[in-house]
Amino acid sequence: MKRVAILGSTGSIGQNTLRVIANHAGRFEVAALAARRNIELLCRQIEQFHPRIVSVGDSSSAREIRGRYPGVKVGVGAEGLCEVAAGSDADIVVVAVVGAAGLLPTICAIEAGKDIAIANKETLVMAGPLVIERARACGCRLLPVDSEHSALFQCLQGRSIDQVEALILTASGGPFREKPTEAFPGITRAMALDHPTWRMGPKITIDSATLMNKGLEVIEAHFLFDMPPEKIKIVVHPQSIIHSMVELVDGSIIAQLGIPDMRIPIQYALSYPERLECDSPKMNFAQSPALMFSPPDFSKFPCLRLAFQTLEKGGTWPAILNAANEIAVAAFLEERIGFLRISETIEATLQAINPRPFSTLDEVLAADAEARRVASDYIDASSRRRG
Repeated sequence: MKRVAILGSTGSIGQNTLRVIANHAGRFEVAALAARRNIELLCRQIEQFHPRIVSVGDSSSAREIRGRYPGVKVGVGAEGLCEVAAGSDADIVVVAVVGAAGLLPTICAIEAGKDIAIANKETLVMAGPLVIERARACGCRLLPVDSEHSALFQCLQGRSIDQVEALILTASGGPFREKPTEAFPGITRAMALDHPTWRMGPKITIDSATLMNKGLEVIEAHFLFDMPPEKIKIVVHPQSIIHSMVELVDGSIIAQLGIPDMRIPIQYALSYPERLECDSPKMNFAQSPALMFSPPDFSKFPCLRLAFQTLEKGGTWPAILNAANEIAVAAFLEERIGFLRISETIEATLQAINPRPFSTLDEVLAADAEARRVASDYIDASSRRRG
């Protein structure tokens, strides 16, 4: 029986993880859960899966949970996340929280000797070298949950990295793939949240609309698979049937295909190296749509260009990029800025801060804090000028 802790249990990845666990009750059990705001859903999860430890976002929610479930240990905030990650008897921790909040609990889980099923790409974007180094030192496995990185992980099984010519990440293209650039100023929050393929949380959905999500995935792939930036490619594939591909030095291409269902990569991360039955619908090639491919438009989606640039420069720049993006996306979701100002804010923040090498977590967190301040100040100042 493999024990699982889930950070972000009420989000899309967390809920799908619990569906996988429920479908294989004899193989997995829930050791701990963490959620931020959706307390009612968390309570239903507690009643169904009986975790011994949970964490919530604030003290009032913690008091409510303690009153309803006196036998459950309850943590709060960032400390609670770390306790769920490291303080339970979990064998594997699913990191499905959104944004920079995933970094510290991931480090804590690694140092506690847990395997990591990582759905939080920001952790590797911010501090990839530190996370990889600590996982190796502690003998922990980093198992990708993102469909693209899971696909690459599967395609690379049994192959040495010197056989690989390129990693090819597929992108759906988001809701604005065919929208003319001149119409972008009119993009609204509701339009950007209407993803054509995947059902995700609001932050990741906006990242998909700007293609920043794909840019962050490029940085994540660089660290996960130790692949130089020039050997990581992107191809737009609207059907989302091919989840990613590996090009080998002899010209062969290995691809992982499947219907768009996050339970498949989640289950593989939990069961690795085994494969278990999954009740998701199976591919029917006779009825599947034609598979289309096109190159990404870096001028139309500048966030993608910025991600590649920060990866090339290295140091703290990926952390700065990520922090500025989180601030800008939050402002867009709050309807304080327009769609085009997301990339504008990120680029202005990158221009305002010099990247530096880092060797400690404190240096990464300092860069993150500085970028958040600069991005917030830029949004406020530009809003005053335009208002």
